[in-house]
Parts: sequence; structure tokens; C-alpha cells
Amino acid sequence: MPLSEHEQRMLEQIESALYAEDPKFASSVRGGRLRSTSSRRRLQAAALFVLGLFLLVAGIAAPVKPGGFPIISLIGFIVMFGAGVLLLIGTSKSAAKSDRSGGGDASSSGGSGGRGRQRKSGGFSERMEDRFRRRFEQE
Repeated sequence: MPLSEHEQRMLEQIESALYAEDPKFASSVRGGRLRSTSSRRRLQAAALFVLGLFLLVAGIAAPVKPGGFPIISLIGFIVMFGAGVLLLIGTSKSAAKSDRSGGGDASSSGGSGGRGRQRKSGGFSERMEDRFRRRFEQE
């Protein structure tokens, strides 16, 4: 079910308020994990995948099959699998780095920093409720 115009406006306001309150958290939540894989890493993984696919098909067509087993096809499959792992590991490593950097900030700030964030979020929710009430009263 699609959002109404009013709900879309509220969502946009919540997003902008979240960016204003904690931009580092907002950028990590916004889906940076998929974007964190560099285009170079994607290109490398795609090239390896194509190479593996070529080896897979060539191994079936090649007359050289030691012991009747298409070893070239097996190597091609392993290369294709490695390309997928390369792409996935590259994504998870960069996501883990961003999680560690965010977690390190919270632990280094101590307990009082965590409590201060709760107060900010309470202020944020109060402001959002006030804005909602004002708009609802205007309509």
C-alpha cells in the first residue's frame, strides 16, 4: 500500500531531522552497505565471473578431460564462486568497518555520551510530535 502525500512529507521530515541529529548514523542506515562496494571491486568480480563462465563452458567443449572428468570446468566454477565471494566479502568488510567506527565512537564517549543521545532523541520525538500536531490542526 503506497504512502499518502501527508505520510510521505512526514517521512521526509523525519529523514531530514535524522540527518540533522546524527548524520553518521543516518548515512550508515540509508543503505550505504550496497553502495560501499567500490566500482573497481565490482568490475574485478564481474571480470572474474566472466572468466570463470568461459572456463566452465570451455572445459565441457575441450577434448582434454583427464580421467573423463572436466577439470577445466571445475576450475571455471571455482573462479565463478570466488568472484561472488569477492563481491560479498568486499561489501561485508566495508560495512563492518563502518559499524566498528560507529561502535568505537559510542564506546569511547562513555556512558554519559549514550545518555546524552537518549535525551536528544527524546527532544527529537517531542519536536516531531509538535510539528505533527500543528499540521494536523492547520488541516
